[in-house]
Amino acid sequence: MAGRIPEHILDDILSRVDIVEVISGYIPLKKAGSNFRALCPFHHEKTPSFMISPARQIYHCFGCGVGGNVFNFLMKYERLEFPEAVEMLAKKSGITLPAFEKQDQKTTNAVTELYTITELAAVYYEQNLHSPAGTIAKNYLSRRGITPGTAKVFRLGLALDKWDGLLNYLRAKNVRLALLEKSGLILPKEGGGYYDRFRNRLMFCLFDIKARPVGFGARTLDEKDTTAAKYINSPETPLYSKGKTLYGFNFTKDAIRENDRAVIVEGYLDLMIPYQQGLHNIVASLGTALTYEQVRLLKRYTRNVVMVYDPDNAGQMATLRTLDIFLEEDMNVRIVSLPQGFDPDLFVRKHGIDKFKEKIGDAEDLFDYQLRVLKTRYDISHATGKKNIFSEMLPLIRKVKNAIVRSEYIKKLVEEAHVPEFEVRDELNKLKEARPYSALDTIVEKKKSDINPTEKLLVKLMLEENELIHRIRECLTPADFQDERTAKIVSGMFELLEQGRAVEANTLISHFSDDETLAFICESAFMPELSAEHKEEVVEDCIQRLKNERAKLLRKHLHEEIKTAQYLGDEERLHRLTQEFHQLIKKEHTT
Repeated sequence: MAGRIPEHILDDILSRVDIVEVISGYIPLKKAGSNFRALCPFHHEKTPSFMISPARQIYHCFGCGVGGNVFNFLMKYERLEFPEAVEMLAKKSGITLPAFEKQDQKTTNAVTELYTITELAAVYYEQNLHSPAGTIAKNYLSRRGITPGTAKVFRLGLALDKWDGLLNYLRAKNVRLALLEKSGLILPKEGGGYYDRFRNRLMFCLFDIKARPVGFGARTLDEKDTTAAKYINSPETPLYSKGKTLYGFNFTKDAIRENDRAVIVEGYLDLMIPYQQGLHNIVASLGTALTYEQVRLLKRYTRNVVMVYDPDNAGQMATLRTLDIFLEEDMNVRIVSLPQGFDPDLFVRKHGIDKFKEKIGDAEDLFDYQLRVLKTRYDISHATGKKNIFSEMLPLIRKVKNAIVRSEYIKKLVEEAHVPEFEVRDELNKLKEARPYSALDTIVEKKKSDINPTEKLLVKLMLEENELIHRIRECLTPADFQDERTAKIVSGMFELLEQGRAVEANTLISHFSDDETLAFICESAFMPELSAEHKEEVVEDCIQRLKNERAKLLRKHLHEEIKTAQYLGDEERLHRLTQEFHQLIKKEHTT
């Protein structure tokens, strides 16, 4: 996780920064014994369950499970990458970070220049819109209900009906042509030279999450030219990737987090008109099926989404294709079906924002939506229709991670199709058998939920006293810990010990990036401390328990191997395994 940043630099930053001071700059804290308590900023709650430990310099929410050190907090709250969080805290603590390698510096400089070029282009297009040449574009916006204030917020602009308007503007500002071409704003001519990509178009500025212009969408203003594409966009560039960008997200992310829900629409005006009327927890996918990157970006702010797509066939299919992604990311999704001929833009202008909010409030469950759409295509009363519907619905049900919700969906399908429940479950099981890794699903889920309390207690004790790590290391290896997370954490502790570094929760956390491991460390660290007089006894008991559990697991494994050897008639292997089994039993009795 640390990347190129040396460990001693990270440790130095952590030693100089107070997590309480940093977090209190974002949310109000209250003293709770030796710790501080607050309402969790990462999920909605009425009773504070978000704890900060000044002694250990970590935080943990006992409601949603998030936890980490000060780097993790900034990454999650400010939506920063790890190097950005490190840089931010380095400045705060007065630490100079080591310089990047030359090649990295060149890349960084080029990207910085591209941001400058795109910002200059945005300013140029804005100026055009408010010049005499912008009359037609402004009239179009007025007809579509966009106010001057909204146009200013979203930085709408105009590409003039010229081949070299932007080109000359940027060349006058000494922009390098090679970088200008890389920005996607100009195109090379066959005989040499360049020309503007966007001409005679209304310009929609596309922003990254930090509200920096990274590209543009452009709508034609020449309605008579039937050969011109209605909308064109910036190509993929080092700044802009269509599959990773959500239109308007930079303006609406805070409202999405506050409302714990994102309303997803399709186009620019579908977002702007509701936003203009006060619905701010909204983003636009720009007419394409959502990608994993976009869904994961949303997931950082909310797990609840409402999709509002056009009610035509293409819109329905786009919605159905996206549902799987939400399920795989364990998000809650509901669907709004607007009346035929309406998109969000037109619906709000005709019926008002309150009616639109009502539609959102009455959004349909994803299962009901998909089943309803499929029933319009296939006759559920006939065998062939049922088969087609089941082939679409069962993969969806299979991807639902919550067992209770999954069972409810099965019951609904049984009632709609008038078939026995065991037949639906049989078909579902066939799907699982057809997927090579699906048989492991239950084992993995069980492993995640059934945390061994002995292992958890040992992690807690090692985090309290480094001397105990030496004692435990003499008796156990990371392989003796059956839970994947505790094995990783113990291995990390042993590694820090070998390096001669202190093993503390906030430094250990920097070695891991997955939320489950971070939550495990923080939850263990926040467990009540044991009295010194019982600590040694508890450690010995935990070590013996883990040894016994390890031996039991080995016995079971050998027993299964012996049965297999007997079944195959492999006498040589059977003899060897039997000897191993007896040696294991003998060793257990002598220890």
